[in-house]
Amino acid sequence: MSRVLTGFAVRRPVVVILAWTAILVAGFGVGIGVFPRMVADVGTVPGSESQRADQRLADAAPEPERLTALVSGRPATDPALLASVTSAVAAVRALPGIAAVSDPVPSAGGHALLVSVTLADGDDEGAAARAAADRLRAIDAPSVAVSGGPLTGDEFVTQSQADVTRAEVFSTPVLLVLLLVIFGGLLAAGLPLVIAFVGVGGTFGILYAFSLVSDVSIYAIQVTTMLAVGLGVDYALLTVSRFREERATAPDVRTAVTRTGASAGRTVLFSGLTVAVALSGLLVFPDPFLRSLGLAGAAVVAVDMLAALTLLPALLVLVGHRIRPPRTRTRGSVFAAVARGVQRRPVLTLLTTAAALLVLALPALDLTLSTGNPRMLPESTQTRQLWDGLAEHFPEQVAPDALTLVGGADADDPALADLRARAAALPSVAGAEIEPVTAGLSVIRIRPLARQYEPAARDLVAAVRALPAPFDTDLAGDAAMLADYRAMLADRLPWAVAVVVLATVVLLFLFTGSVLLPVKAVLTNVISIGAALGAVVWVFQQGHLAGLLGGVELGYTHLTVPVLVAAIAFGLSVDYEVFLLSRIRERHLAGDDPRAAVADGLARTGTIITSAALLLVVVFAGFILGGFAPIKAIGLGLVLAIALDATVVRMLLVPATMTLLARYNWWSPAALRRAHERIGMTEAQRVG
Repeated sequence: MSRVLTGFAVRRPVVVILAWTAILVAGFGVGIGVFPRMVADVGTVPGSESQRADQRLADAAPEPERLTALVSGRPATDPALLASVTSAVAAVRALPGIAAVSDPVPSAGGHALLVSVTLADGDDEGAAARAAADRLRAIDAPSVAVSGGPLTGDEFVTQSQADVTRAEVFSTPVLLVLLLVIFGGLLAAGLPLVIAFVGVGGTFGILYAFSLVSDVSIYAIQVTTMLAVGLGVDYALLTVSRFREERATAPDVRTAVTRTGASAGRTVLFSGLTVAVALSGLLVFPDPFLRSLGLAGAAVVAVDMLAALTLLPALLVLVGHRIRPPRTRTRGSVFAAVARGVQRRPVLTLLTTAAALLVLALPALDLTLSTGNPRMLPESTQTRQLWDGLAEHFPEQVAPDALTLVGGADADDPALADLRARAAALPSVAGAEIEPVTAGLSVIRIRPLARQYEPAARDLVAAVRALPAPFDTDLAGDAAMLADYRAMLADRLPWAVAVVVLATVVLLFLFTGSVLLPVKAVLTNVISIGAALGAVVWVFQQGHLAGLLGGVELGYTHLTVPVLVAAIAFGLSVDYEVFLLSRIRERHLAGDDPRAAVADGLARTGTIITSAALLLVVVFAGFILGGFAPIKAIGLGLVLAIALDATVVRMLLVPATMTLLARYNWWSPAALRRAHERIGMTEAQRVG
């Protein structure tokens, strides 16, 4: 397939470039409209009890959107402040789209005032909310924080756009400098950035198309953008490096491009398949966010892969004559020395590196999932300022979210009163009250003492759901939703792992003809990913060094982080496995003994793996500079996973393991060996 795609690009370079230009214009021109369509909701489980409870309430009596304004910095009794607040409240009450505005409520300490605004149901809620917020922020006070309702969603989207822009502003010049160092020429260095740029444009277009048929999360734009840039640079680096080598023996540019497509092109194709397979594991989960991200991520991988197989060869045909072959030099001396050192002490190296990675992974045992709170946002946002202000002046406003027990009974039903009493008597409950909804439908608001992510909250959800009642009940609330999400993960995660592992093992077998090497690849990748997740928990959940990264101790890990880091890092790690195994297998087939083949493979691929990893680290590091804690955590997790994989795993753990396996590296049963001879995906090439 790679030969066919590259061959068409070589024959019709102008047509290919024009086609990709049209895709790029459409991607940025239309796809940029995805930003106002994004949503901040994640973690829903269709068909779960919490989702049913929310739906019952939404169908019976939908809750109106509300804004909250906190005025602070001057005494609440200040006559001038009270006059300004009173005037603002009156003005907001007169605005269209406003259903009600509360009188200002002073805090217990008398240092702040709280105003609540209820929006009228309608299509112009966003406009009404912004108008009300603008008037409230005009109050003559040192600090006025207004958030809630559509304002919170708008702020999450704005933060998402800002994080993507900040990441690109940081990573693009750094990538260019690194590529200049790697290739020694501006033209060769610029081609990977072109592919990355096309990948981002394609990403916007894909996400916009998805937004027409389903919700697109604010996380999706950030995650898929970093994936598009990282893979685009990665694939282009491999292709351009291979093209420069071919130029040394094939002065004709078209011949060099064709040979590149037959060698590096097949590696890019295989890499794209492995990353897409890793992301396809997300389709096993019923959570619409994970499923949509799996589909969008796989589509983004396809865009990068196709651009590297068609657009990049077309560009090389036109400008490749200006790209110089690499200088002749002794290659891989440092990596060869590392290989020799590892092979002298393979058992010690294996035990030491595996132990070090397992120690790094230990904090992951403390992993605590949560849907999050406004502390995930930077302090500059109104939503975060409101949360911090409420915690200081109105702590009851940031108490653990109530559990909502929806019951099919009238509010005056004695059985409902009995259920309320039993719920109120449970451990970790501060109180419980009955609220009527409609005839035959009521709710019991249960006020827990524990946060949604704490074990006591999890136990309370189970205890409430175990309470018998003579009518239908469903439990909603953040703790209930989180309990349902954990249950979904426990149920579906083994299937997702099985899909990814099985597909990866099959693909690696087709590539190598070995049974043991794919299993080894999976195990070493899992260890490095575990170490990366351990570091994420240690930093963001437990708070160590969080301040250096612009974060705070959250006490939890956002529920999107572990699954996304694992899926993306696993797919990217297999890239480096392919690069290394391709060269080792080539030397094995050429007759080298196992130790020599491993040493030569590490020496030959060390430069390209290190370069590719460094470029990916720069891309993902750009997102650590963002303001949104889950994206910072995903960025950190991927930076560490890639760095550990390209250094500790690929340079130490893999050579030590393959040295110990010796001739068994390439073992497979006779039947599988014959199958590999017929359908294998091997490539006769040098990599690196």
